Amino acid sequence: MTPPSPPPAPESVDAVLALLAAENYVADRRLATAVFLSLRLRRPLFLEGEPGVGKTELAKALARGLATRLLRVQCYEGLDIAQTAYEWNVARQMIEIRLAEAAHAVSDAASKERLAERLYARRMLIERPLLQALTQDRSPVLLLDELDRADEPFDAFLLEVLAENQLTIPELGTVRADPAAAPLAIITSNRTREIHDALKRRCLYHWVDFPSVERELEIVRIRAPGASERLYRQVVEFVQRARGLDLFKPPGIAETIDWLNALVALNTLALDPASLHDTLGVLLKHRDDIERLQGGDAARLLAELRALGIAGGEAGAPA
Repeated sequence: MTPPSPPPAPESVDAVLALLAAENYVADRRLATAVFLSLRLRRPLFLEGEPGVGKTELAKALARGLATRLLRVQCYEGLDIAQTAYEWNVARQMIEIRLAEAAHAVSDAASKERLAERLYARRMLIERPLLQALTQDRSPVLLLDELDRADEPFDAFLLEVLAENQLTIPELGTVRADPAAAPLAIITSNRTREIHDALKRRCLYHWVDFPSVERELEIVRIRAPGASERLYRQVVEFVQRARGLDLFKPPGIAETIDWLNALVALNTLALDPASLHDTLGVLLKHRDDIERLQGGDAARLLAELRALGIAGGEAGAPA
């Protein structure tokens, strides 16, 4: 049998940039370099950054660009092996036991041992994403999303999968990935807790920061079509300045995109106090942040944009 072929890895950082751009993902060169090295060295890529900066979307774009399967583990408190790796098909095992009993096939020690072997055969496993990632014919992208939300012991459980591309099942043995089809692991964290150093040492690390003005403009032109060039510039400049405030949750790129799409849906041609006042709940997700901007910061930011010639002088309802 011919061994499975790995997905065609891009040959350069520029090729990674082109692959991601073809999937409408705008990456800077540092991020593209981290992705290239992860692919070339076959090492997990650990991404930290504020929510909404494109960490999860990177894994999706990479899977699409490589034409391979995306296997996602969405992490949360209380996550365990049964939900992420495997569990035994208890219903099917019970059927096997009932059939054996009906056929009087469990009368001696040898027959009981044979039954136990059938009960814990590979076909009795229900595979979850971690195990599925090790059994594919073609390297999948394995996304461990928001690992910081899972309990700390889960970090230790991941070490075998990430370092050895294998998973030990006590009743069955060790399942190993074919070296040519090992998963491409991407781990994301919003840094609500520190991830264990032993896990981070096995990964390449990259901090995903908020984009520059020009890169965010490039992103929203692709992801929020239909706005005027003036509105693109006003919204991006406003959001960039809002991130400099002491907000509970600064808006991410996802919120910028949502806000622009909302403004386009309202037929807004230019950002003004009225449109800002009516749509702040799209951009900000916490009441205190909204009240802060409505209390004067929004008007100040709009004034800064007008002083730079970015915002027009239209007056609407007070912000």
